[in-house]
Amino acid sequence: MHARRLLIGVVPLALVAATACGDEDASTTTSDSGKKLDKVTLTLNWYPYGEHAPFYYGKQQKIFEKHGIDLDIRAGQGSQKTVQATAAGQTDFGWADTPALLAGVDQGVQVKSLGVFLQTTPASVQSFDAKGIDGPADLKGRTIAGTAGDALSKTFPIFLKKNGMGESDVTVQNTDPAGKIAAVISGKTDGLLGYASDQGPIMQDKAKKPVSYIRFSEHGLNFYSNGLLAGQKLLSSKPEVAERMVKAVSEAWAAAEKAPEPAVAAMEGASEQLPPKAVLSEQFATTLTLLHTAATEGKAPGVNTEADWQQTIDVFAEAGMVTKPKAAGEYWDTEKALKG
Repeated sequence: MHARRLLIGVVPLALVAATACGDEDASTTTSDSGKKLDKVTLTLNWYPYGEHAPFYYGKQQKIFEKHGIDLDIRAGQGSQKTVQATAAGQTDFGWADTPALLAGVDQGVQVKSLGVFLQTTPASVQSFDAKGIDGPADLKGRTIAGTAGDALSKTFPIFLKKNGMGESDVTVQNTDPAGKIAAVISGKTDGLLGYASDQGPIMQDKAKKPVSYIRFSEHGLNFYSNGLLAGQKLLSSKPEVAERMVKAVSEAWAAAEKAPEPAVAAMEGASEQLPPKAVLSEQFATTLTLLHTAATEGKAPGVNTEADWQQTIDVFAEAGMVTKPKAAGEYWDTEKALKG
């Protein structure tokens, strides 16, 4: 799969005749209690999987309604496309990987983050336990499935360098995102570059064999992952809607963190491609380990710091995905974001 992959280069924008709340005449609806609600669209980074449970739970528990929002959750087709669609007003808000946001802004796309929720990267090398790949040194001489140009492949050399290795120590076999799991299961590669909150649980379920993870964040390399974003047009024309959306999303994540099983259950029927419940549960359990850095521990989900933003910007400047690094405030809307 995936999902949060980011290919270098801007995808051409599709022309749309009309948009939802991003337009001047935002449509509204009325709740059962008679409360006026703003109809809001949120496009995910991919088809629904465990990480997205808080959005469905927040809708089920009427958290979004409490904040005056009638939420329509839509599947995405990769973070880069979600960033583009959000900037174009084809969706009011997006849920996408921060590297895709950074690259988009670098190329002039008019979009900003309203807060990164997955502040510890799920980036990892994933392999079956039987392969004996327990730490970075075990990667020497191995072949790993990766997708050329995406954030994982671009940051992998930095990960290797931080762990005393070079790119020549590991063979990265260029593999289509959808084929990485199959490459490992078939034995064509020893492992894959993926997200601990996504591919690993799926691979384990399909092969019925335990999977091991070498997380980048546990071996010297961390950077921001998925978060909420909005286009500059909406931020200018509907700032109050953006502020309510940020608060609702944070509250939904906090509620789901306290009730993971009901949160996952709320996803029932979300998509025909929805993974089995056991996979969803493991995906969400892993996701909950990614919500904070040391600087935000104990704070509400979605509260960011400028230092963490700067670290992420620096990583992707080093990786070559950001050619014109800007100040954190150029990527992150500090006025509408949650305050710590």
